[in-house]
This record gives sequence, structure tokens and C-alpha cells, in this order.
Amino acid sequence: MKAAGKLMKVFITRRIPQEGMKILTASGVCEVSLWDSDEPVPRSELLKGVQGAHGLLCLLSDKIDAGVLDAAGPNLKVISTMSVGFDHLALDEIKKRAIRVGYTPDVLTDATAELTVALLLATARRLPEGVEEVKNGGWSSWKPLWLCGYGLSGSTVGIIGLGRIGMAIAQRLMPFGVKRLLYSGRTAKAHAAEVNGEFVPLDTLVSESDFIIVSCSLTPETQSLCDKAFFSKMKKTAIFVNSSRGAVVNQEDLYTALSSGQIAAAGLDVTTPEPLPTNHPLLTLKNCVVLPHIGSATYSTRGIMSSLAAKNLLGGLQDSEMASELNF
Repeated sequence: MKAAGKLMKVFITRRIPQEGMKILTASGVCEVSLWDSDEPVPRSELLKGVQGAHGLLCLLSDKIDAGVLDAAGPNLKVISTMSVGFDHLALDEIKKRAIRVGYTPDVLTDATAELTVALLLATARRLPEGVEEVKNGGWSSWKPLWLCGYGLSGSTVGIIGLGRIGMAIAQRLMPFGVKRLLYSGRTAKAHAAEVNGEFVPLDTLVSESDFIIVSCSLTPETQSLCDKAFFSKMKKTAIFVNSSRGAVVNQEDLYTALSSGQIAAAGLDVTTPEPLPTNHPLLTLKNCVVLPHIGSATYSTRGIMSSLAAKNLLGGLQDSEMASELNF
């Protein structure tokens, strides 16, 4: 640690929930400067803010690349991101400089799984369309097939990526009476037995599932994984849900699949770019439900993410253990 009385400089790229700020203020080891806004820090301000910093607390929307690391200079010893994803961090550059990285996995698993189930149900049972019909006077007498959708009971669900969040989604869906749970990924998972998960090739999952949920991390292998070929193998009655990363989906191909009736509907909590422009073709479709990346948005989850990010930052500053350190 620095000599007594010399506080280490920390830059925070956005206003974060109070839980994290309180931990940093009370620690007595760092002097905090903050981009005091709910909007993302402009790059010019980020480059200015990190100068001479020992620690950086950032969000998913902040691109931390060689330029930022160079601007920070040799003092920088820890980057703490308030996210479970880390595709915004140039890990190869960070590793070169021997900078430690903290992140916030696990704590947002339940909230994200809940939201994914909510999105699946909203999409499959056409909730946004229903709300709209009530408001615009489209609701007349009861009609046998009006606003009919698809139910989970007796269905086959396919989860791409049965990691922490994928598993939590599976556990929540099984009580709905799901008949088969298929999953694909790099390897079979021992914990899949808890949900009677069947490890299958991706092609099998895509062609046999009534509901497909993407819950994998973004890697070169998963980039644009869900493309024209992928959608063409899906059932015409199948529902596609993505709460992982927008770049896993080729959105032009998804638009074609949805507008041509090749698949029934899609629910997205993530897009490329984010925010999605209001004139994007996907937003013209009734069978596409788009949410503004709110997977982890519960008050308690965001508070816990904030405090974990703060604790990780302090661990890195003080050369001690971090609660959640990324090993790369």
C-alpha cells in the first residue's frame, strides 16, 4: 500500500448505487473521483478521469482498451466492472500490464433468470400485444383464436449455455410442466441432472425445441451464432429468447425469420447496438418483444452489484483477496 496519509486515486465512470459508494468512502484508502451522471462517460472525459488512477470502477458500456490503459498510466493496478460480462474489457492488454480485474457474477443470476422467464412468457403469450389491444379499442367480444400464443406445458425447451444463469432459468421453467429440457454448449454439465437436462448438439436443440433461450457468453464462437441457417432449422411455432448478449444474434436474419413467419416470435433483452434505434425494423414487428437490457434490474441486485464492485476495487488496491476476481 502507499505510504500512510497518501490516498490512492480511484475513478468511477458513472453514478452507482449508494451501497458501493459508502464502502469506498468509509474505507479511508482512496480518493474517489466520479463521472457524476446517469449517462455514460464520454471517451474524452474517461481518458481525462483515469489519468494517474490506481483503480477504475467501470460499467458494461465503458470500452476499456489500450487507449484507456495508456491514459491511466503505470499506477493502475485494478479494474472493477459492475457487471458479469467482460467483453468490454481488452483482457489481453490488461494482462500485459498485470492489472487485476474484478467482476460481479452470481449476484445477478436470480434477477436475470426471472426476467428471462418473464420475457419468454410475455413473448409466447403475446402480453404486449394484449395490452395494446385493450388501449386501442381492439378488444371486442371473446374470440376463440384471438391473441392465442404458445404454452410451456408439455413443451421442449432448449437452452444454449447452461452456465449459472442458464441453469437458474431451467430451474424456474421446469415447474411449468416442461417435458424435455435440452441444452448445448462446450461440454456436458454434471448439474444438468437436477433439471433432467439432455446434452445435445446445437442442430438437435434448434430443430426440436419449442422455446430456445440463449444464455451463453459472447465469444468469437458465439458471435452471430443465431443467423439465417440457425433460424431456418427452428420450428415455425418456436419462440426465440435472448438475454445474453446482442451480438450473438444476426438481427437482419432474425427480422427476416420473424417477418416471413419462419419462426413464431422473439423476445430480446439485449440488442446491437444498445440502445436499439427507434426506427429499427425489429420494432415494427408485433411478434418481437424488445426490452432495454433490464435483466439484472431489481433494486436489491443493483445494490449488491455495486457493493461487490466496490469490495473488488478495494481488494485490488490493497493487494488483498477479491470477492470475485476474474482469472484470465
